[in-house]
Amino acid sequence: MSSPANANARLAESAFARYPSLVDRTVLITGGATGIGASFVEHFAAQGARVAFFDIDTSAGEALADELGDSTHKPLFLPCDLTDIDALQKAIADVKAALGPIQVLVNNAANDKRHTIGEVTRESFDAGIAVNIRHQFFAAQAVMEDMKAANSGSIVNLGSISWMLKNGGYPVYVMSKAAVQGLTRGLARDLGQFNIRVNTLVPGWVMTEKQKRLWLDDAGRRSIKEGQCIDAELEPGDLARMALFLAADDSRMITAQDLIVDGGWA
Repeated sequence: MSSPANANARLAESAFARYPSLVDRTVLITGGATGIGASFVEHFAAQGARVAFFDIDTSAGEALADELGDSTHKPLFLPCDLTDIDALQKAIADVKAALGPIQVLVNNAANDKRHTIGEVTRESFDAGIAVNIRHQFFAAQAVMEDMKAANSGSIVNLGSISWMLKNGGYPVYVMSKAAVQGLTRGLARDLGQFNIRVNTLVPGWVMTEKQKRLWLDDAGRRSIKEGQCIDAELEPGDLARMALFLAADDSRMITAQDLIVDGGWA
């Protein structure tokens, strides 16, 4: 996330694409307080969308909403534990009441905490599923009636190249992220008759502050350099700009697809 208070204005004035169809459109982003999610919030706000976002990090969420307070529509932050489905459904109802029918859902929230096969318990397994994929289904379920009524909508589920690369060290996360693409295809088939598009946005190793702080070391940098075709760091904004395209009417005939943004690694 950029730090200047006028970050949204800077994005609006940049050379990147503008999407008139996103102006005033209600967009819900899960896990939007930091990292890639915060970039989604920033970019959609810069397009003039009515943005709502959820996160368990209340202080970061409130700070981001305040930072983007000079947007056309100040983003609405609601603290929410997405593993609590009742709380998730209540928060989505609150967004609808405040901003109107939801037309775009970006299912971003996840946790790539490292873990070994041996240390996984039934409880930690269920927790991993809950934070990495279960909420994606129930969030989609909760917004689909709005989209059906509008006869249009876009759902963007966040996947990962981790399972494509056969990454080790976090098996429940890798399994969950592989399952996202199955979820996307099933939803796309059932919802396509209502002109609702469902796609998977698949990131490579995105250089967020969390990734740099916890897991990026010299070996990781070498892996990126050797794996990617483009020798440059993948930034949150690179994912956000693809999400904008998938949410806008420009991508009206794109559904059930995996859009990989990884510098050519997978």
